[in-house]
Amino acid sequence: MKYQPINSSLFVENRERLAQKLKPKSLVIFNSNDPMPTNADGTMGFHQNSDLFYLSGIDQEESILLIFPDCPDPKYREVLFLKETSELIAIWDGYKYTKEHATEVSGIQTIMWTKQFEGFLTSIIFEAENLYLNTNEHIRNHSYVQTRDAKFIIWAKEHYPLHKFERVAPLMAQLRMIKSSVEIDLMREACRITELGFRRLLSFVKPNVTEYEIEAELIHEFVRNRSKGFAYTPIIASGANACVLHYIVNNQVCKDGDLILLDVAAEYANYNSDLTRTIPVNGRFTQRQRAVYNAVHRVFKYAQSILKVGVLWEEYQKEVESFMESQLIDLGLLNRAEVEKQNPDSPLFRKYFMHGVSHHLGLDVHDVWNKYRKVEAGMVFTIEPGIYIREEGLGIRLENNFLITETGNIDLMASIPMDAEEIEDLMNR
Repeated sequence: MKYQPINSSLFVENRERLAQKLKPKSLVIFNSNDPMPTNADGTMGFHQNSDLFYLSGIDQEESILLIFPDCPDPKYREVLFLKETSELIAIWDGYKYTKEHATEVSGIQTIMWTKQFEGFLTSIIFEAENLYLNTNEHIRNHSYVQTRDAKFIIWAKEHYPLHKFERVAPLMAQLRMIKSSVEIDLMREACRITELGFRRLLSFVKPNVTEYEIEAELIHEFVRNRSKGFAYTPIIASGANACVLHYIVNNQVCKDGDLILLDVAAEYANYNSDLTRTIPVNGRFTQRQRAVYNAVHRVFKYAQSILKVGVLWEEYQKEVESFMESQLIDLGLLNRAEVEKQNPDSPLFRKYFMHGVSHHLGLDVHDVWNKYRKVEAGMVFTIEPGIYIREEGLGIRLENNFLITETGNIDLMASIPMDAEEIEDLMNR
Protein backbone atom coordinates (compact mmCIF):
# COMPACT_ATOMS: atom_id res chain seq x y z
CA MET A 1 0.00 0.00 0.00
CA LYS A 2 1.27 3.45 -0.89
CA TYR A 3 -0.89 5.42 1.55
CA GLN A 4 0.13 6.46 5.05
CA PRO A 5 -1.07 4.31 7.99
CA ILE A 6 -4.62 4.99 9.21
CA ASN A 7 -5.25 5.13 12.95
CA SER A 8 -6.88 1.84 14.00
CA SER A 9 -9.46 3.74 16.05
CA LEU A 10 -11.44 4.28 12.82
CA PHE A 11 -11.92 0.55 12.35
CA VAL A 12 -12.51 -0.15 16.06
CA GLU A 13 -15.31 2.43 16.11
CA ASN A 14 -16.81 1.08 12.88
CA ARG A 15 -17.00 -2.42 14.34
CA GLU A 16 -18.59 -1.09 17.51
CA ARG A 17 -21.24 0.73 15.48
CA LEU A 18 -22.05 -2.43 13.54
CA ALA A 19 -22.26 -4.54 16.71
CA GLN A 20 -24.91 -2.19 18.09
CA LYS A 21 -27.16 -2.91 15.09
CA LEU A 22 -27.06 -6.72 15.35
CA LYS A 23 -29.72 -8.92 16.89
CA PRO A 24 -28.72 -10.70 20.13
CA LYS A 25 -26.57 -13.83 19.70
CA SER A 26 -25.49 -12.90 16.19
CA LEU A 27 -22.29 -13.75 14.34
CA VAL A 28 -21.15 -11.82 11.24
CA ILE A 29 -18.65 -12.92 8.62
CA PHE A 30 -16.97 -10.81 5.93
CA ASN A 31 -14.71 -12.13 3.18
CA SER A 32 -12.05 -10.29 1.23
CA ASN A 33 -12.33 -9.97 -2.52
CA ASP A 34 -10.48 -12.43 -4.72
CA PRO A 35 -7.82 -11.29 -7.18
CA MET A 36 -9.51 -11.59 -10.57
CA PRO A 37 -7.78 -13.75 -13.23
CA THR A 38 -6.89 -12.52 -16.70
CA ASN A 39 -5.20 -15.20 -18.87
CA ALA A 40 -2.47 -17.80 -18.36
CA ASP A 41 -1.16 -17.08 -14.84
CA GLY A 42 -2.09 -13.39 -14.85
CA THR A 43 -4.32 -11.53 -12.41
CA MET A 44 -5.80 -8.06 -12.25
CA GLY A 45 -4.71 -5.67 -9.52
CA PHE A 46 -6.24 -6.55 -6.15
CA HIS A 47 -8.98 -4.32 -4.73
CA GLN A 48 -10.23 -5.07 -1.22
CA ASN A 49 -13.87 -5.66 -0.34
CA SER A 50 -15.09 -2.26 0.83
CA ASP A 51 -17.00 -3.58 3.85
CA LEU A 52 -14.08 -5.66 5.12
CA PHE A 53 -11.74 -2.68 4.74
CA TYR A 54 -14.24 -0.38 6.48
CA LEU A 55 -14.30 -2.69 9.50
CA SER A 56 -10.65 -3.75 9.68
CA GLY A 57 -8.32 -1.66 7.52
CA ILE A 58 -6.89 -4.93 6.17
CA ASP A 59 -5.89 -4.55 2.53
CA GLN A 60 -4.95 -8.11 1.57
CA GLU A 61 -6.51 -11.08 -0.22
CA GLU A 62 -7.66 -14.30 1.50
CA SER A 63 -8.74 -12.43 4.63
CA ILE A 64 -11.84 -13.15 6.73
CA LEU A 65 -13.36 -11.03 9.51
CA LEU A 66 -15.59 -12.60 12.15
CA ILE A 67 -17.58 -10.47 14.62
CA PHE A 68 -19.54 -12.17 17.44
CA PRO A 69 -20.37 -9.56 20.13
CA ASP A 70 -22.15 -12.06 22.43
CA CYS A 71 -19.54 -14.81 22.25
CA PRO A 72 -19.14 -16.30 25.76
CA ASP A 73 -15.35 -16.11 25.38
CA PRO A 74 -14.39 -12.41 25.09
CA LYS A 75 -11.25 -13.08 23.06
CA TYR A 76 -13.34 -14.51 20.21
CA ARG A 77 -15.76 -11.59 19.86
CA GLU A 78 -13.55 -10.26 17.06
CA VAL A 79 -11.33 -12.58 15.06
CA LEU A 80 -9.34 -11.79 11.94
CA PHE A 81 -8.10 -14.56 9.66
CA LEU A 82 -5.14 -13.91 7.36
CA LYS A 83 -3.27 -15.76 4.66
CA GLU A 84 -0.29 -17.37 6.36
CA THR A 85 2.92 -16.06 4.90
CA SER A 86 6.09 -18.05 4.32
CA GLU A 87 9.63 -17.60 3.07
CA LEU A 88 8.52 -18.75 -0.39
CA ILE A 89 5.61 -16.26 -0.51
CA ALA A 90 7.94 -13.52 0.69
CA ILE A 91 10.38 -14.30 -2.14
CA TRP A 92 7.74 -14.33 -4.88
CA ASP A 93 5.06 -11.93 -3.69
CA GLY A 94 6.72 -9.83 -1.00
CA TYR A 95 5.38 -8.71 2.34
CA LYS A 96 2.15 -10.07 3.85
CA TYR A 97 0.66 -9.07 7.19
CA THR A 98 2.13 -10.58 10.31
CA LYS A 99 -0.24 -11.15 13.21
CA GLU A 100 1.34 -8.26 15.08
CA HIS A 101 1.03 -5.85 12.18
CA ALA A 102 -2.59 -6.88 11.56
CA THR A 103 -3.43 -6.07 15.18
CA GLU A 104 -1.72 -2.69 14.83
CA VAL A 105 -3.70 -1.88 11.68
CA SER A 106 -7.11 -3.20 12.74
CA GLY A 107 -7.17 -3.02 16.54
CA ILE A 108 -8.24 -6.70 16.57
CA GLN A 109 -6.36 -8.72 19.18
CA THR A 110 -7.16 -12.27 18.03
CA ILE A 111 -5.49 -13.06 14.71
CA MET A 112 -5.49 -16.55 13.15
CA TRP A 113 -4.48 -17.99 9.80
CA THR A 114 -7.17 -18.47 7.15
CA LYS A 115 -6.59 -22.24 7.08
CA GLN A 116 -7.87 -22.35 10.69
CA PHE A 117 -11.19 -20.69 9.85
CA GLU A 118 -13.49 -23.66 9.23
CA GLY A 119 -12.42 -25.53 12.35
CA PHE A 120 -12.68 -22.44 14.51
CA LEU A 121 -16.11 -21.51 13.14
CA THR A 122 -17.48 -24.94 14.08
CA SER A 123 -16.19 -24.47 17.62
CA ILE A 124 -18.26 -21.30 18.26
CA ILE A 125 -21.08 -21.07 15.75
CA PHE A 126 -23.53 -23.11 17.81
CA GLU A 127 -23.43 -20.38 20.45
CA ALA A 128 -24.99 -18.06 17.86
CA GLU A 129 -28.58 -18.06 16.67
CA ASN A 130 -28.22 -15.65 13.76
CA LEU A 131 -25.60 -15.73 11.04
CA TYR A 132 -25.20 -12.42 9.17
CA LEU A 133 -23.62 -12.82 5.73
CA ASN A 134 -22.60 -10.23 3.19
CA THR A 135 -23.41 -9.73 -0.47
CA ASN A 136 -23.37 -6.89 -2.98
CA GLU A 137 -26.83 -5.30 -2.82
CA HIS A 138 -26.00 -2.15 -4.77
CA ILE A 139 -28.88 -1.49 -7.18
CA ARG A 140 -26.43 -0.90 -10.04
CA ASN A 141 -24.55 -4.15 -9.52
CA HIS A 142 -24.62 -6.24 -12.70
CA SER A 143 -21.61 -8.50 -12.06
CA TYR A 144 -21.81 -12.12 -13.15
CA VAL A 145 -18.62 -13.08 -11.31
CA GLN A 146 -19.12 -15.23 -8.20
CA THR A 147 -17.47 -13.40 -5.32
CA ARG A 148 -15.84 -14.98 -2.28
CA ASP A 149 -18.84 -13.80 -0.22
CA ALA A 150 -21.26 -15.44 -2.68
CA LYS A 151 -19.40 -18.74 -2.50
CA PHE A 152 -19.36 -18.55 1.27
CA ILE A 153 -23.15 -18.07 1.45
CA ILE A 154 -23.62 -21.37 -0.39
CA TRP A 155 -21.08 -23.10 1.87
CA ALA A 156 -22.58 -21.74 5.10
CA LYS A 157 -26.14 -22.73 4.22
CA GLU A 158 -24.96 -26.23 3.37
CA HIS A 159 -23.01 -26.68 6.60
CA TYR A 160 -25.28 -24.82 9.05
CA PRO A 161 -28.81 -25.06 7.56
CA LEU A 162 -30.68 -24.59 10.85
CA HIS A 163 -29.21 -21.19 11.69
CA LYS A 164 -31.20 -18.05 10.97
CA PHE A 165 -29.50 -16.24 8.09
CA GLU A 166 -29.57 -12.45 8.01
CA ARG A 167 -28.46 -9.78 5.53
CA VAL A 168 -25.67 -7.53 6.77
CA ALA A 169 -25.54 -5.36 3.62
CA PRO A 170 -28.43 -3.07 4.70
CA LEU A 171 -26.69 -2.45 8.03
CA MET A 172 -23.39 -1.68 6.32
CA ALA A 173 -25.11 0.76 3.98
CA GLN A 174 -26.66 2.58 6.94
CA LEU A 175 -23.22 2.94 8.53
CA ARG A 176 -21.16 3.74 5.46
CA MET A 177 -23.47 6.50 4.19
CA ILE A 178 -22.40 8.67 7.14
CA LYS A 179 -18.69 9.50 7.00
CA SER A 180 -16.56 10.01 10.09
CA SER A 181 -14.05 12.84 10.36
CA VAL A 182 -11.20 10.41 9.58
CA GLU A 183 -12.93 9.21 6.43
CA ILE A 184 -13.58 12.79 5.33
CA ASP A 185 -9.89 13.60 5.79
CA LEU A 186 -8.96 10.63 3.57
CA MET A 187 -11.41 11.82 0.92
CA ARG A 188 -10.01 15.35 1.17
CA GLU A 189 -6.59 13.88 0.42
CA ALA A 190 -7.98 12.10 -2.64
CA CYS A 191 -9.44 15.44 -3.76
CA ARG A 192 -6.10 17.19 -3.16
CA ILE A 193 -4.26 14.67 -5.32
CA THR A 194 -6.92 15.02 -8.00
CA GLU A 195 -6.41 18.78 -8.02
CA LEU A 196 -2.68 18.34 -8.56
CA GLY A 197 -3.39 16.18 -11.60
CA PHE A 198 -5.93 18.60 -13.06
CA ARG A 199 -3.73 21.66 -12.63
CA ARG A 200 -0.90 19.77 -14.31
CA LEU A 201 -3.14 19.25 -17.35
CA LEU A 202 -4.00 22.92 -17.74
CA SER A 203 -0.45 23.69 -18.82
CA PHE A 204 -0.05 20.45 -20.79
CA VAL A 205 -3.13 20.33 -23.03
CA LYS A 206 -2.79 21.82 -26.52
CA PRO A 207 -3.97 21.01 -30.05
CA ASN A 208 -2.86 17.60 -31.37
CA VAL A 209 -2.13 16.11 -27.94
CA THR A 210 -3.71 12.66 -27.61
CA GLU A 211 -6.23 11.58 -25.03
CA TYR A 212 -3.89 8.85 -23.81
CA GLU A 213 -1.07 11.34 -23.28
CA ILE A 214 -3.41 13.25 -20.97
CA GLU A 215 -4.17 9.98 -19.16
CA ALA A 216 -0.43 9.40 -18.72
CA GLU A 217 0.09 12.84 -17.18
CA LEU A 218 -2.67 12.16 -14.65
CA ILE A 219 -1.48 8.72 -13.55
CA HIS A 220 2.03 10.11 -13.09
CA GLU A 221 0.78 12.85 -10.78
CA PHE A 222 -1.58 10.58 -8.86
CA VAL A 223 0.89 7.80 -8.13
CA ARG A 224 3.71 10.15 -7.16
CA ASN A 225 1.38 11.47 -4.43
CA ARG A 226 0.71 8.04 -2.85
CA SER A 227 -2.48 7.23 -4.74
CA LYS A 228 -2.92 3.75 -6.17
CA GLY A 229 -4.09 5.58 -9.28
CA PHE A 230 -7.44 6.37 -10.82
CA ALA A 231 -10.52 6.00 -8.61
CA TYR A 232 -12.30 4.62 -11.70
CA THR A 233 -11.53 4.07 -15.37
CA PRO A 234 -10.72 7.57 -16.65
CA ILE A 235 -12.90 9.29 -19.25
CA ILE A 236 -10.83 11.61 -21.45
CA ALA A 237 -13.27 12.50 -24.21
CA SER A 238 -12.41 15.10 -26.83
CA GLY A 239 -14.86 16.52 -29.33
CA ALA A 240 -17.90 14.33 -30.05
CA ASN A 241 -16.51 11.60 -27.77
CA ALA A 242 -17.85 13.68 -24.86
CA CYS A 243 -21.38 12.71 -25.90
CA VAL A 244 -20.61 9.07 -25.00
CA LEU A 245 -21.20 8.99 -21.25
CA HIS A 246 -18.85 6.09 -20.55
CA TYR A 247 -16.22 6.78 -23.19
CA ILE A 248 -13.01 5.08 -21.96
CA VAL A 249 -11.06 4.32 -25.15
CA ASN A 250 -8.97 7.51 -24.76
CA ASN A 251 -7.14 7.04 -28.06
CA GLN A 252 -8.06 10.08 -30.18
CA VAL A 253 -6.18 13.24 -31.09
CA CYS A 254 -7.51 16.40 -29.41
CA LYS A 255 -8.28 18.87 -32.19
CA ASP A 256 -7.99 22.63 -32.23
CA GLY A 257 -11.39 24.18 -31.47
CA ASP A 258 -12.77 21.13 -29.63
CA LEU A 259 -13.45 20.65 -25.94
CA ILE A 260 -12.19 17.79 -23.75
CA LEU A 261 -14.49 16.30 -21.13
CA LEU A 262 -12.31 14.96 -18.31
CA ASP A 263 -14.02 12.63 -15.81
CA VAL A 264 -10.88 11.70 -13.89
CA ALA A 265 -10.02 11.45 -10.21
CA ALA A 266 -7.66 9.84 -7.73
CA GLU A 267 -8.27 7.44 -4.87
CA TYR A 268 -6.40 7.52 -1.60
CA ALA A 269 -6.33 4.67 0.95
CA ASN A 270 -9.28 3.08 -0.91
CA TYR A 271 -11.37 6.26 -0.50
CA ASN A 272 -12.40 7.98 -3.71
CA SER A 273 -12.84 11.38 -5.24
CA ASP A 274 -14.82 12.04 -8.43
CA LEU A 275 -14.08 15.06 -10.61
CA THR A 276 -15.34 16.20 -14.01
CA ARG A 277 -14.13 19.24 -15.91
CA THR A 278 -14.52 20.31 -19.53
CA ILE A 279 -11.72 22.41 -21.02
CA PRO A 280 -10.94 23.86 -24.49
CA VAL A 281 -8.13 22.15 -26.36
CA ASN A 282 -6.67 25.48 -27.52
CA GLY A 283 -7.27 27.30 -24.25
CA ARG A 284 -10.24 29.40 -25.46
CA PHE A 285 -13.96 28.63 -25.44
CA THR A 286 -15.95 29.60 -28.52
CA GLN A 287 -19.06 31.72 -27.94
CA ARG A 288 -21.32 28.66 -28.27
CA GLN A 289 -19.13 26.48 -26.07
CA ARG A 290 -19.08 29.15 -23.38
CA ALA A 291 -22.86 29.55 -23.51
CA VAL A 292 -23.43 25.83 -22.95
CA TYR A 293 -20.64 25.66 -20.37
CA ASN A 294 -22.13 28.51 -18.35
CA ALA A 295 -25.57 26.88 -18.51
CA VAL A 296 -24.12 23.68 -17.01
CA HIS A 297 -22.34 25.77 -14.40
CA ARG A 298 -25.60 27.47 -13.43
CA VAL A 299 -27.28 24.08 -13.01
CA PHE A 300 -24.32 22.97 -10.88
CA LYS A 301 -24.69 26.00 -8.61
CA TYR A 302 -28.44 25.51 -8.35
CA ALA A 303 -28.00 21.86 -7.34
CA GLN A 304 -25.46 22.94 -4.73
CA SER A 305 -27.95 25.44 -3.30
CA ILE A 306 -30.67 22.83 -2.68
CA LEU A 307 -28.61 19.75 -1.66
CA LYS A 308 -29.06 19.88 2.11
CA VAL A 309 -30.25 17.95 5.16
CA GLY A 310 -33.80 16.60 4.85
CA VAL A 311 -33.95 16.41 1.06
CA LEU A 312 -35.11 13.22 -0.66
CA TRP A 313 -32.94 12.19 -3.60
CA GLU A 314 -35.80 11.81 -6.09
CA GLU A 315 -37.28 15.22 -5.22
CA TYR A 316 -33.85 16.82 -5.49
CA GLN A 317 -33.26 15.17 -8.89
CA LYS A 318 -36.60 16.45 -10.19
CA GLU A 319 -35.90 20.01 -9.02
CA VAL A 320 -32.53 20.04 -10.77
CA GLU A 321 -34.07 18.57 -13.91
CA SER A 322 -36.67 21.34 -13.92
CA PHE A 323 -33.92 23.97 -13.68
CA MET A 324 -31.95 22.20 -16.41
CA GLU A 325 -35.06 22.27 -18.60
CA SER A 326 -35.15 26.07 -18.35
CA GLN A 327 -31.49 26.29 -19.32
CA LEU A 328 -32.03 24.09 -22.38
CA ILE A 329 -34.91 26.34 -23.46
CA ASP A 330 -32.68 29.42 -23.09
CA LEU A 331 -30.01 27.71 -25.23
CA GLY A 332 -32.57 27.10 -27.98
CA LEU A 333 -32.34 23.33 -27.61
CA LEU A 334 -35.92 22.95 -26.40
CA ASN A 335 -39.10 24.76 -27.39
CA ARG A 336 -41.10 26.08 -24.44
CA ALA A 337 -44.48 25.33 -26.08
CA GLU A 338 -43.44 21.74 -26.79
CA VAL A 339 -42.14 21.34 -23.24
CA GLU A 340 -45.50 22.43 -21.86
CA LYS A 341 -47.21 19.68 -23.89
CA GLN A 342 -44.61 16.94 -23.32
CA ASN A 343 -45.30 13.48 -21.89
CA PRO A 344 -44.18 13.78 -18.25
CA ASP A 345 -42.96 10.16 -18.36
CA SER A 346 -40.70 10.95 -21.29
CA PRO A 347 -39.55 14.56 -20.83
CA LEU A 348 -37.76 16.26 -23.70
CA PHE A 349 -34.75 17.35 -21.61
CA ARG A 350 -33.53 13.75 -21.48
CA LYS A 351 -32.25 14.07 -25.03
CA TYR A 352 -29.57 16.41 -23.64
CA PHE A 353 -29.33 15.43 -19.95
CA MET A 354 -29.96 11.75 -19.37
CA HIS A 355 -28.22 10.83 -16.11
CA GLY A 356 -28.53 11.45 -12.38
CA VAL A 357 -27.18 14.66 -10.97
CA SER A 358 -25.68 13.17 -7.77
CA HIS A 359 -24.55 9.96 -6.15
CA HIS A 360 -23.02 8.95 -2.82
CA LEU A 361 -19.22 8.78 -2.69
CA GLY A 362 -16.85 6.94 -0.35
CA LEU A 363 -15.08 3.59 -0.40
CA ASP A 364 -16.90 3.00 -3.67
CA VAL A 365 -17.21 5.68 -6.35
CA HIS A 366 -20.93 4.94 -6.61
CA ASP A 367 -21.11 4.30 -2.90
CA VAL A 368 -23.78 2.35 -1.05
CA TRP A 369 -27.03 4.29 -0.72
CA ASN A 370 -30.75 4.19 -0.12
CA LYS A 371 -32.72 6.63 -2.27
CA TYR A 372 -35.59 6.59 0.24
CA ARG A 373 -33.35 7.86 3.06
CA LYS A 374 -33.31 11.63 3.42
CA VAL A 375 -30.04 13.49 3.14
CA GLU A 376 -28.20 13.66 6.48
CA ALA A 377 -25.15 15.43 7.84
CA GLY A 378 -22.02 13.39 7.22
CA MET A 379 -23.05 12.12 3.79
CA VAL A 380 -20.81 12.88 0.81
CA PHE A 381 -22.36 13.42 -2.63
CA THR A 382 -21.20 14.34 -6.09
CA ILE A 383 -22.94 17.03 -8.08
CA GLU A 384 -22.49 16.45 -11.83
CA PRO A 385 -24.89 18.07 -14.32
CA GLY A 386 -24.13 17.87 -18.02
CA ILE A 387 -25.44 18.86 -21.43
CA TYR A 388 -24.72 16.61 -24.42
CA ILE A 389 -25.59 17.90 -27.90
CA ARG A 390 -24.82 15.03 -30.25
CA GLU A 391 -25.80 16.95 -33.37
CA GLU A 392 -23.12 19.55 -32.50
CA GLY A 393 -20.52 17.07 -31.26
CA LEU A 394 -20.52 19.00 -27.99
CA GLY A 395 -20.62 17.51 -24.49
CA ILE A 396 -20.02 19.40 -21.23
CA ARG A 397 -20.15 18.07 -17.66
CA LEU A 398 -18.96 19.59 -14.38
CA GLU A 399 -18.57 17.69 -11.12
CA ASN A 400 -17.38 18.28 -7.57
CA ASN A 401 -17.75 16.41 -4.27
CA PHE A 402 -19.80 17.78 -1.36
CA LEU A 403 -19.90 17.01 2.36
CA ILE A 404 -23.34 17.55 3.88
CA THR A 405 -23.42 19.45 7.18
CA GLU A 406 -26.23 20.58 9.47
CA THR A 407 -26.00 24.09 8.00
CA GLY A 408 -25.56 23.28 4.30
CA ASN A 409 -22.82 21.63 2.31
CA ILE A 410 -19.06 21.99 1.89
CA ASP A 411 -17.42 21.71 -1.52
CA LEU A 412 -14.42 19.42 -1.02
CA MET A 413 -13.12 20.51 -4.42
CA ALA A 414 -13.75 24.24 -4.09
CA SER A 415 -10.10 25.04 -4.86
CA ILE A 416 -10.14 23.21 -8.20
CA PRO A 417 -10.75 25.72 -11.01
CA MET A 418 -14.21 25.62 -12.60
CA ASP A 419 -15.16 29.09 -13.87
CA ALA A 420 -14.65 29.35 -17.63
CA GLU A 421 -12.57 32.52 -17.28
CA GLU A 422 -10.25 30.96 -14.70
CA ILE A 423 -9.78 27.87 -16.88
CA GLU A 424 -8.82 30.07 -19.83
CA ASP A 425 -6.47 32.21 -17.73
CA LEU A 426 -4.61 29.17 -16.37
CA MET A 427 -4.34 27.53 -19.78
CA ASN A 428 -2.89 30.66 -21.37
CA ARG A 429 -0.27 31.64 -18.82
